[in-house]
Amino acid sequence: QVQLVESGGGLVQAGGSLRLSCAASGRSLSSYDMGWFRQAPGKERVFVAAIRSRGGSMYYADFVKGRFAISRDNAKNTVYLQMNFLKPEDTAVYYCAATLGTTITNDSGYMYWGQGTQVTVSS
Repeated sequence: QVQLVESGGGLVQAGGSLRLSCAASGRSLSSYDMGWFRQAPGKERVFVAAIRSRGGSMYYADFVKGRFAISRDNAKNTVYLQMNFLKPEDTAVYYCAATLGTTITNDSGYMYWGQGTQVTVSS
């Protein structure tokens, strides 16, 4: 069993930055592909970014390319999402998740989820 806890959310002005962290306990994350998803009020949860366990290949949703960066520190059992040039439309609850599967851009493939952290971007 893997427990995931997100942190780092908050209120920021448009154009600002935040770094989200996802700390794991229970098992090492080194074997898991990790993803970030977000859910805005009244909308479905959508894929934001993911990083493979091996090789570290990264994947991004088009709407965050060039602004967000996912990374991982297996020694700290933590995954990060650096968010720059934030926009009001980035406002959402952000979730990290872990999977041993192959389809990492679809939330149905993820086994473990954190409770989420709120990100609010003011205009």
